Amino acid sequence: MPAPAEFLQYVDDNANVFIDRLRTAVSYRSVSGDLKRREDVKEMGEWLNKKLNEVGVTNTKLVDLGYQTKDGKKLDVKLPPVVLGRIGEDPKKTTVLVYGHYDVQPADKKDGWTTEDPFKLEVLADGRMVGRGSTDDKGPVLGWINVLQYHHEKKKVLPVNLRFCFEGMEESGSEGLDALIIKESKPGGWFYGTNCVCIVCISPVYPRHTSANQFAAFQFQSDNYWLNKDQPAVTYGVRGLSYFYVTITGPKKDLHSGIFGRTVHEPMTDLFALFSKLVSTDGTILIPGIEQMVPSPTPQERALYERLHYSMKDLEESVGASIAIVENTADTLMHRMRYPSLSIHGIQGAFSDDGPKSVIPGQIIGKFSIRLVPPMTAKKVEAQVELFLQTEFAKLKSKNTIKIDHMEGANPWLANYDHWNFRAAKIATQAVYKKDPDFTREGGSIPVTLTFQDALNVNVLLLPMGRGDDGAHAQNEKLDRGNFINGTKLLGSYLYEVATIDKKQRAQCK
Repeated sequence: MPAPAEFLQYVDDNANVFIDRLRTAVSYRSVSGDLKRREDVKEMGEWLNKKLNEVGVTNTKLVDLGYQTKDGKKLDVKLPPVVLGRIGEDPKKTTVLVYGHYDVQPADKKDGWTTEDPFKLEVLADGRMVGRGSTDDKGPVLGWINVLQYHHEKKKVLPVNLRFCFEGMEESGSEGLDALIIKESKPGGWFYGTNCVCIVCISPVYPRHTSANQFAAFQFQSDNYWLNKDQPAVTYGVRGLSYFYVTITGPKKDLHSGIFGRTVHEPMTDLFALFSKLVSTDGTILIPGIEQMVPSPTPQERALYERLHYSMKDLEESVGASIAIVENTADTLMHRMRYPSLSIHGIQGAFSDDGPKSVIPGQIIGKFSIRLVPPMTAKKVEAQVELFLQTEFAKLKSKNTIKIDHMEGANPWLANYDHWNFRAAKIATQAVYKKDPDFTREGGSIPVTLTFQDALNVNVLLLPMGRGDDGAHAQNEKLDRGNFINGTKLLGSYLYEVATIDKKQRAQCK
């Protein structure tokens, strides 16, 4: 069942109304990572709840998650509310759960923004709508509000039952969200009876560290967007993540290299020796057993990547240099989406200022991560890595000490894209963009996908609204006007296509 032509025309006619609403949303400085902005985040959640009410979702609630914690201790700061909403209780209709977030990353004019104020949406002549949160995730969240506005104003009944879950801590760890999802997925809960989940856009999540305090600000990052500027996509998988800290401790203080060089075991030398054994320059992970966890792709699977709309020029434009490891798109995309990768991120405690300083650091912390793909699990990888590092460190015969810490890992997520949920998204994309979407896996990590999938035992899909060049989290983050308006049409069309799936079809493809 295609979306009514009246709906599509309504979206075009009300484009300026929708953009004005986005302008208001962007004006809320809802930076969840800045405790001084916590009231702004709370007000943004309350505003969003009010907008749901105004477009006919009268059954809403602001869920209090209690107080924020740090290193296991409660802070005197309340967590932002989770906005829950529901409309439609027809047992004959499909029930769709929609997830999004209303908090954003920090932004400051002095960081390099070319607009007047990152929190003042500017619509440029070329259609770019520049402002913090425009694409991640306020624009996509408001896309659902836009769809609801049409049905409310025109007194049209929605083709499906809808459930909403909008959080205000996605950029800072989603504290308390997993427990809420599990609770509300049980009989009698807000999400119980959901048939499928749609996530429009999501990026980083800050997980909790397992031990050391100084590591609490690490982030998982994934940007779920089109592969390029022109080709719409539907995402059916993301990589997981294990993040490691290797602490090498030697002298009780930094030492003068002229006096103590070659007379003591140096922590930096030990760390370099270990890190040289982690990964080759072509990206191959050298830790025994890691690469071997992943089966080789079949010819049929490789063909999927060969069909994706992506070029080596797209990669070069994304990174700003011609530094690809392989020179064909299929292998490049498999390296990004289908294979594990190991990246070294930095060294804490080493001298990094300009100019020379001939110091031997007394303690350093090396940081690296491994992106995981099925059937890898964070638990297995963490055990394998720790065993390897301890074994290799022993071979150095160093008198320094080693300590290995890791973040709470995220397992990879992979959905069945032959499911009716994806079929509905594909047909909706064809209707709006007049082309088939790419079915993609993302290289980053989005733990909430697995939480919904496991708690509800239903299919989850990611339906990107933005383009690959939107720059979420960066200076001059933007959402193109066309993507916002057509993205709204896509969301509405998706609901109408989902509505055509009858119970028999749903039962055949759980």
